[in-house]
Amino acid sequence: MRTVAELEAKLAEPSEALIADLRSIEGDIIVLGVGGKMGPSLARLAANAIKQGGLNKRVIGVSRFSNEEARRELEEAGVETISCDLLNDDELRQLPDVSNVIYMAGNKFGTTGREYFTWAMNAYMPGRVAEKYKHSRIVVFSSGNIYPFTPVGNGGVNEAVAPEPLGEYAQSCLGRERVFEYFSHQNGTPMAMYRLNYAIDMRYGVLLELAKSVHEGRAIDLTMGHANIIWQGDANEMALRCLTKCSNPPEVVNVTGPETMSIRWAAEELAKRMGKEAAFTGKESENALLNNASKSHQLFGYPRVSLLQMIDWVAEWVQAGGQTWNKPTHFQERKGKF
Repeated sequence: MRTVAELEAKLAEPSEALIADLRSIEGDIIVLGVGGKMGPSLARLAANAIKQGGLNKRVIGVSRFSNEEARRELEEAGVETISCDLLNDDELRQLPDVSNVIYMAGNKFGTTGREYFTWAMNAYMPGRVAEKYKHSRIVVFSSGNIYPFTPVGNGGVNEAVAPEPLGEYAQSCLGRERVFEYFSHQNGTPMAMYRLNYAIDMRYGVLLELAKSVHEGRAIDLTMGHANIIWQGDANEMALRCLTKCSNPPEVVNVTGPETMSIRWAAEELAKRMGKEAAFTGKESENALLNNASKSHQLFGYPRVSLLQMIDWVAEWVQAGGQTWNKPTHFQERKGKF
């Protein structure tokens, strides 16, 4: 992949399993918060699966759409678009009633100093949406940040571990889940809590941040010495397939790759491919923010894109000067300040 168009096409390739799962559920799909990092590719993936499967469904993408070009590209891909501020009750009420909801709206970066806005987005707005779509299935995008740090050798935290969110962003993410969970119990709404960390494509993500540091000769801090990652196309597919797993009370699913990835190892693998030397500072901590996603792999199979494939692609992309986004993951953050 050398161009953004090739990357977008790759991200939107549906599997036969996804097509079969979307065939098995009734009704259209609405993606709330489609304008973020993952939303456009998820909506295109759903539209492609529907088209290739010959299914009679619509995909509707909802966002404030500050970027009109992004909106046009979605419509060209077969996604209907609606401009809406979900915090505006009048606009929210006017959205169409749809059987299947992918809830991606939220706020992370810039939380410090605007905590009130993050809580409104992440914990107040979910209640309004849950009431509006109480007769739908809802897949709620959440975060692995709500879990406690765990020793690196423990294989990550599974869904049975109680959340211990660190910092206001993670606390508000747990707030989002709890508010949706309340309305699931109140209204009998089937839901799935989709706890993700960290999705990547070549324009953003943990591997891109490591590759840029290697390419530019900057030392990489090893204090957060391990992380989980997953290809964004696989993460999007699992989110859509979670529509078949919605239940009351809500199903909880961790979504990430199978490896506990060493930051040192990944940087050295990138450096090898780029003909560079990786430089480091600090020492690996004994614990990290790590998820065990074995349940999602049992439900949906292992991710189709392997860790080494992601490393190959990111190294090539950075060396070729490919387009990147200024959207850091802050995976190194150990005090919950975003």
